[in-house]
Amino acid sequence: MFRIMKILFCVLAAALAVGCASRPQTSDEQSAFVRIENGRLVRNGVSYYYVGTNFWYGAILASQGTGGNRERLARELDTLKSIGISNLRILVGADGENGVRSRVEPTLQTAPGVYNDTILDGLDYLMAELGKRDMLAVLYLNNSWEWSGGYSVYLQWAGHGKAPVPSIDGWPTYMDYVRQFQQSDSAKALFANHVRFIVSRTNRYTGLPYTDDPAIMAWQIGNEPRAFADENKQAFAQWIGATADLIKSLDHNHLVSTGSEGRHGCEQDMALCEQIHAFDNVDYINFHIWPYNWGWAKSDSLEQNLERAKANTRAYIDDHRAVARRLGKPMVLEEFGFPRDGFQFATTAATTARDSYYDFVFGIVEDDARNGGELAGCNFWAWGGLARPASDHIYWERGDDYTGDPAQEEQGLNSVFVSDSTVGIISRACDRLIAK
Repeated sequence: MFRIMKILFCVLAAALAVGCASRPQTSDEQSAFVRIENGRLVRNGVSYYYVGTNFWYGAILASQGTGGNRERLARELDTLKSIGISNLRILVGADGENGVRSRVEPTLQTAPGVYNDTILDGLDYLMAELGKRDMLAVLYLNNSWEWSGGYSVYLQWAGHGKAPVPSIDGWPTYMDYVRQFQQSDSAKALFANHVRFIVSRTNRYTGLPYTDDPAIMAWQIGNEPRAFADENKQAFAQWIGATADLIKSLDHNHLVSTGSEGRHGCEQDMALCEQIHAFDNVDYINFHIWPYNWGWAKSDSLEQNLERAKANTRAYIDDHRAVARRLGKPMVLEEFGFPRDGFQFATTAATTARDSYYDFVFGIVEDDARNGGELAGCNFWAWGGLARPASDHIYWERGDDYTGDPAQEEQGLNSVFVSDSTVGIISRACDRLIAK
């Protein structure tokens, strides 16, 4: 009986979504959506190039329950808008039970198809507030990593045993576990149900179906989806293509993207990277760049390795630019970051090396904007804004402010706070893009 009820729910949700997506729209409404024209992003009839940020905790902050703070949300959005940032990459919600070390909370999907309505309400409110400010969201629906559940939680729900936690069980154990996702039809089916539920949603504050909301730039399959094993490559590619097809079947108005790190997230295989971005229903190419995480700049020599990090960054961008040109699609660098000087985490620590690195990346986006290039934009990781990390512990604990750093990372590692000199670098880059 439970299985029959689930099937009926999914069929009904899909039918409702098709009805919502088919509503005729005026030309003004259509132009407000981000489109692809001649291999470039276009909005309101003009090429769309941007500097944006990652704001993963937006739906939690917008909620009225634990973790919610709508006053702070308004101040954060107004501050971002004032410095020229209007493109935010946001987590739809975390999966799994609360109280798991290194997982953000409160979670959205607490069991298969069981949702925390407080966070759904927060997501609705956030989208309404973005719409009021003419800001755009890229909403990602899954995660390879433990900090929001994702792969590991779907596998646990599908009966593959208790999900390991990297900070307790170690990364090798975690990686061995999550590589099962691409081979688990039951885990992938649970995720597909989640996609149907979220994409088919109607916003309780605006009355708009999500499919008709121009404040959404794109749906994104996941945060850094990976195959996690060479033998999974084709299953991974097929899953990306099938999920993109599913989203487009529900929503004809919005772009779809993978959320991939690019080559680094494709088992270092550029052919696989090209394959997952070649699908007709994948609209643009994603890639991420992490100089510290990838060993281009060490914690004890960040400034000394800065030029090496820049050179490797340009080469990585150029590698993906070649793919974009072959596919005739735009590309977005949607995650990049750099630690504070001396690998310090306090908000008072200087950001000299980071500022230089950010300025370098923004310069590449500006060059593409001037020359009609493939790199449509970038989203730095991540906005910490008004948050103040705890002074007596490094990792996030319940009751702490949300920063740009998820629970598994040192709070302050990659966050940009309002007091940072980096904010001036960002603002000037946005001004230059507007004046291009």
